[in-house]
Amino acid sequence: MSNLKKVLIDGIEVEVDGAMTIIQACEVAGIEVPRFCYHERLTIAGNCRMCLVEVVGGPPKPAASCAMQVRDLRGGPNGEPAVVKTNTPMVKKAREGVMEFLLINHPLDCPICDQGGECDLQDQAMAYGVDFSRYREPKRASENLNLGPLVKTEMTRCISCTRCVRFTTEVAGITQMGQTGRGEDSEITSYLNETLASNLQGNIIDLCPVGALTSKPYAFTARPWELTKTESIDVMDALGSNIRIDAKGREVMRILPRNHDDVNEEWISDKTRFIWDGLRRQRLDTPYIRENGKLRKATWPEALEAAAKAISGAKKLAGLVGDLAPVEAAFSLKALVESFGGHVESRTDGARLPIGNRSAYVGTARISDIDTAKGILIIGSNPRNEAPVLNARIRKAWSKGAQVGLIGEAVDLTYDYHHFGTDRKALADHLAFALANKGPAGGVVIVGQSAINEADGEAVLAHAMAIAASQDAKLLVLHTAASRVGAMDVGAVTEGGLLAATEGADVIYNLGADEVDIAAGAFVIYQGSHGDRGASRADVILPGAAYTEENGLFVNTEGRPQLAMRAGFAPGQAKENWAVLRALSAEAGKQLPWDSLAQLRQALVAAHPHLGAVDQVADNGWTPVNLRDMGAASFRLSRGSFYLTNPIARASTTMGELAAMDAARMTKLAAE
Repeated sequence: MSNLKKVLIDGIEVEVDGAMTIIQACEVAGIEVPRFCYHERLTIAGNCRMCLVEVVGGPPKPAASCAMQVRDLRGGPNGEPAVVKTNTPMVKKAREGVMEFLLINHPLDCPICDQGGECDLQDQAMAYGVDFSRYREPKRASENLNLGPLVKTEMTRCISCTRCVRFTTEVAGITQMGQTGRGEDSEITSYLNETLASNLQGNIIDLCPVGALTSKPYAFTARPWELTKTESIDVMDALGSNIRIDAKGREVMRILPRNHDDVNEEWISDKTRFIWDGLRRQRLDTPYIRENGKLRKATWPEALEAAAKAISGAKKLAGLVGDLAPVEAAFSLKALVESFGGHVESRTDGARLPIGNRSAYVGTARISDIDTAKGILIIGSNPRNEAPVLNARIRKAWSKGAQVGLIGEAVDLTYDYHHFGTDRKALADHLAFALANKGPAGGVVIVGQSAINEADGEAVLAHAMAIAASQDAKLLVLHTAASRVGAMDVGAVTEGGLLAATEGADVIYNLGADEVDIAAGAFVIYQGSHGDRGASRADVILPGAAYTEENGLFVNTEGRPQLAMRAGFAPGQAKENWAVLRALSAEAGKQLPWDSLAQLRQALVAAHPHLGAVDQVADNGWTPVNLRDMGAASFRLSRGSFYLTNPIARASTTMGELAAMDAARMTKLAAE
């Protein structure tokens, strides 16, 4: 029996699933219905009453379209479709009344409110409200909450839509926010005045339809109409979240999420959202050369000459690809270094990822496969820190009934899971069980970088692949570095890994690899955007652009190529990364065969065709890694702070404050 049902909305007939609500059916018909509390990705609250419509043949009063399903509508006596009207005098009067009630206690803060210009309440008051108020009594005021250094609160503006409460509870998986009181005394508050302990909390700023929750770091710095908006890709983790970069002049003022259902839906992590102040600090804006043990400022010709001289005279040349490098830069570095007989390595954390086997270093699963997975097995990973938005997706699958298992260190993932053990034996036992017992198909096995950057990493990966194969499940290798998959796709790897590439090298070209300790003795050329650990070890510094300052290709953890677009120009004399390498190649006498980014991309796509299919996930086939013995050690997670994983984050004062709060919170939990 079909679940489809016809409904006539303002004279437009649509056939929709009976389980859909009227407001969803109106969207299918292309009819706008105002709303405050309703959100597509949250549960239905039905408490703002702004979405009222008239149901013909129903009760003689308006109905909340977000809370009534199409299958509950009654059709005509002769089988005619049910009729819904959204623009009758009854509906107009009801919406005006609702808006009048909402504005009774709402302050006239629009001139000083950060939400001004992009406020749902402003827009809907203009479209559906009235131009007067019958309310003469004093307005009610509410005390502001301290939710931490990210979210600024003006609770007098709150209209109790409860979007923030539902997001933090359902998506972020924390329970600090709620609503207390009844009627006029009801208010949104936090439990025992706690600050929010989530790395997804910034999303409630976007969800808030009024100015009650705004961005604290961004407060009073710009108006939306002053900003230049650029659609781009995030590089703070390997998920490849779609973002919008808002810049005022040369400076990035804020970063917001863009909707992409297959990647990040419409959420981003707090590191992604608030990293922008790190783009202004500790920037490398001029070349440097080390003389007599000290770095001095130099001109570009001087620096390129010194770097070219070192490369040309190297007995063994090595290239390192950092975590934030675009594919074009990694491709250029590989071509340059290999033209001098050197080797390039991008697995700077020591990950034992097989060369050339994309099904092993990327996997076969898409991020969206998690939504429908019956079972999810996580091996040696803490997705809450490594990819917070992905963790929210796993939580959504868990809330729908998916069984989640973990092999590795037991941590709070915001959802329940079965802990199979912490060591390699638990993984071997799980494989033996999986081979003997066939479970339901459609599962996902997620392998973290912590599981495969030990000496037996390839054996761990082989066991994970064997478990996936035995259960007809898909494999997802959860990377932590945004550049890793793209660099491996273009072959920026060396047989034997980091040690084989750098051992005995007298010249090392460091392309933004700030997480690597380079031993004394080698001549180091550092190309990057920030004065971090890599720059302090360098003999020649070539200033490059950050991810918001150049067009670049990044391949995310599922193998999806995406384009990051330039939102502004690099400071001072800093140049785009591919252009620096092209200029250096000419100076060194081994000129790279491209003069523009377009020509470089043509060469890149000719060598690796799948990188030309932007926003498409290639089929990786299935090439299992041979099983071999693992060690006996427990899986260990990275102990670094989530907020300080790259040079841009370490330059950010906001990230430093969050890292300090995180450390204090962990110390308190350990003491308890």
